[in-house]
Amino acid sequence: MSDQLYRNRYGLDCDFRLETNDTLRRILSRRSHRRFTGEPVGEDLLRSLFAAAFSAPSKSDLQQVSVIRLTRREAIERIASRSRNVAWITGAPEFMVWCGDSRRIRRLAKWRGHPFANDHLDAFMNAAVDTGIAMQTFIVAAESAGLGCCPVSEIRDHVHHLARELALPDHVFPVAGLCVGWPASEGDVSMRLPQSVTVHENRYDDTNLLTEVAEYDRRREAARPTPPQAQRDVNRFGVTTDYGWSEHRTRQYARPMRTDFGAFVRRRKFDLS
Repeated sequence: MSDQLYRNRYGLDCDFRLETNDTLRRILSRRSHRRFTGEPVGEDLLRSLFAAAFSAPSKSDLQQVSVIRLTRREAIERIASRSRNVAWITGAPEFMVWCGDSRRIRRLAKWRGHPFANDHLDAFMNAAVDTGIAMQTFIVAAESAGLGCCPVSEIRDHVHHLARELALPDHVFPVAGLCVGWPASEGDVSMRLPQSVTVHENRYDDTNLLTEVAEYDRRREAARPTPPQAQRDVNRFGVTTDYGWSEHRTRQYARPMRTDFGAFVRRRKFDLS
């Protein structure tokens, strides 16, 4: 069974003895969910998941994370209306936005009468990384309870509107939205790049990147082919028979995305030097 989990995730036979326990099995078999039943998430369960999330590692114990749980459906609908790609978030019983929060420590420094001497890019980086770790810890905890989750980065496509909707003050910025609920279907496992691409020993080495990714593309397409109508941006790039993950994602990044985010972060009073 463990080897099958590996094959489902990587499309390869496992060439080592895969160590598993309940947590590892859940992580190896995880999938994102965008469709949910109408059953609400219990308040006690949700509070328990937040308790787990904020138990995550935090840089220097600074605890630079805040989460905004949206309970007013009209607010979620306004956020969703900004992009057709995220219209589905209105169907989630719970929607929240995870934010990097560098405001808290700055207020405390002023309160204690100390200078804030680290107002540079690392302050933004620390808050962003802490937020990603806390959100992922929430996801692992939620999925252990049978819930389904899906992070939503697209909410940053209209980040100024989002900041107004959430009343975000200076030094607080959205990292990702998160939909949470009881899954309406089993969902699909998304095949991942092999460790030969992602795990490096002693020094970075991508000598075999193109060969490895070409093979990964073929495995992934064999498992779940992309129909021509699902190919991205065909008016610009046409339809190709050599379509795979690398073609799909490089087409995605061939168009500018969120070019105003740097300006937004600077307007939040971050010094990114």
